[in-house]
Amino acid sequence: MCGIFGYIGDKESIPFVIEGLKKLEYRGYDSAGIATLNKGNLFVSKCLGKIVSLEELLSQKPINGTIGIGHTRWATHGRPSHLNSHPHQDCQGKIVVVHNGIIENYLELRRELAEAGHKFTSATDTEVLAHLIEEHLDGNLLIAVRKALHKVRGSYALAVISEHDPEKIIVARHGSPLIIGFGEKECFISSDIPAMLKYTGKIIKLENGEIAEVGKNELKLFNLLGEKVERETELVSWDPESAEKGGYSHFMLKEIHEQPNALRKTIEGRVEAESNLIHFDELNLSDEEIRKINRVVFTACGTSWHAGLIGEYLFEQFAKLPAEVEYAAEFRYRHPIIDENTLVIAITQSGETADTLGAVWEAKAQNAKVISICNVMGSSIARESHGVVYTNAGPEIGVASTKAFTTQLTVIYLLAIIFGKRRGTISNSEATKLINELIEIPQKIEQTLYQEEEIKRIANKFHRATNALYLGRGKGFPIALEGALKLKEVSYIHAEGYPAAEMKHGPIALIDQNMPVVVLALAGRRYDKIMGNIEEVKARGGIVIAVACEGDQIIAEKADEVIFIPKTSESLSPILAAVPLQLLAYHIAVKRGCHVDQPRNLAKSVTVE
Repeated sequence: MCGIFGYIGDKESIPFVIEGLKKLEYRGYDSAGIATLNKGNLFVSKCLGKIVSLEELLSQKPINGTIGIGHTRWATHGRPSHLNSHPHQDCQGKIVVVHNGIIENYLELRRELAEAGHKFTSATDTEVLAHLIEEHLDGNLLIAVRKALHKVRGSYALAVISEHDPEKIIVARHGSPLIIGFGEKECFISSDIPAMLKYTGKIIKLENGEIAEVGKNELKLFNLLGEKVERETELVSWDPESAEKGGYSHFMLKEIHEQPNALRKTIEGRVEAESNLIHFDELNLSDEEIRKINRVVFTACGTSWHAGLIGEYLFEQFAKLPAEVEYAAEFRYRHPIIDENTLVIAITQSGETADTLGAVWEAKAQNAKVISICNVMGSSIARESHGVVYTNAGPEIGVASTKAFTTQLTVIYLLAIIFGKRRGTISNSEATKLINELIEIPQKIEQTLYQEEEIKRIANKFHRATNALYLGRGKGFPIALEGALKLKEVSYIHAEGYPAAEMKHGPIALIDQNMPVVVLALAGRRYDKIMGNIEEVKARGGIVIAVACEGDQIIAEKADEVIFIPKTSESLSPILAAVPLQLLAYHIAVKRGCHVDQPRNLAKSVTVE
């Protein structure tokens, strides 16, 4: 996820663009850049690092212009570097592009353009856009951009300026957000509304498949067929604090609702459903190395450990490899028995967690192969691993992990398929089916989010509880653990997750009419068993809140409250089931008056032991 900001008017653009990029820095922090048009000439300044580094560069080598576009990057294609930072230019240096999103077919386009004589300087997907526009330019920049986009597959929000048309900014959007704001003889372009609210609240949101020509006094809006589009402006009246959260009350709630798009970004450009191919460019594991692996060890902390527990189930199911999950703090100190045929998978949101980093060092010291699943490009754990898969969830600001968790599960699911295919334990047709089921998950999360008001009602009913029990079987057990952790983190209610069969080995003594018991009653071969556990809870006067698959008529007769999730495969149900439990914990915490985004005693990244 990257941030775009642009200005066109009669004033110097640099101060506006820099201020806008600062507001967007939560969207990206690997590198930053800016391009201006001054008297028909293009000037570009960019660097590795945060916006402050760009400011320092501009103070040493100033550029000017009343038209400017800027970018703050969160890397997906190509490591953070000066060459990979935006803006990107064409061969002649007369067209400049900034882009947020993923061009799925960029390798194919890059080959075609290289054969046509275009020279590339970066490893990014974005650079193909500049060269595509150059290839189609015949006097009209808007038409050239439109023709270029007809060849593109993927998601994008982009802004283009050029010496060929020095009085305009061309913008377009598909999948990634882009907003145009209107001032007095000036216009602003931004990835998010908050970045421009200091200057204007009068906006238009580009819709998917739209392209616009922006001047300081006018806007011409079209679809990609070239047909003119009419749209009224909106007036935004957010206060600054609410604006940064996109209108949501808390970052945690915003990030829960970002999960459909976060999963799309994790999947986009990496899977080909028809050919059942999965591309993880920086995995760095050959087929021969995968076949030599005889054991998998997941290591992580907190929520990421719960993701690893799901990984244990999936790797054993798909790849037929013995797998286990280790708390990183324990793994690094207990003389683990591993060797060159062991694969250690470190899972981390930040890539800086001290215990997980120590576990990686311990694994490498014993010659194990180490790959990491991480959300932050170029982080310590990513650099220390032999291979890495980035979750592409975008910055997660709320301390309680939400979208980082579900994108980790998505990556683990895809890794298990890769290993199963390469080891011959799942067929191509099975892999195709599994991939197609995953592609449907973001839309099914959207359906789950529609139940927020019902979940809020349940939260209001039980927010005074002092204890809670979460039960699950099979892949529902790690989600029970995660649901309990979320409740503890943000609401300060004591909660425990258990395998449902273990309830009668101790926890059943705690059950009474004052303790809510959250049960993961997911479809699958353990369904009858979990129904028996519900009967045991009800027989002792317990209150049952069930998470079940839509269409389940039996559960409604047995549970006190039911939250339904869309039907999916047993292997993917944990991703869907996590979402209502996040919402339940969030709304209980809000009702209790807790500081949701910054719970007491907790930090987003634990960088000390």
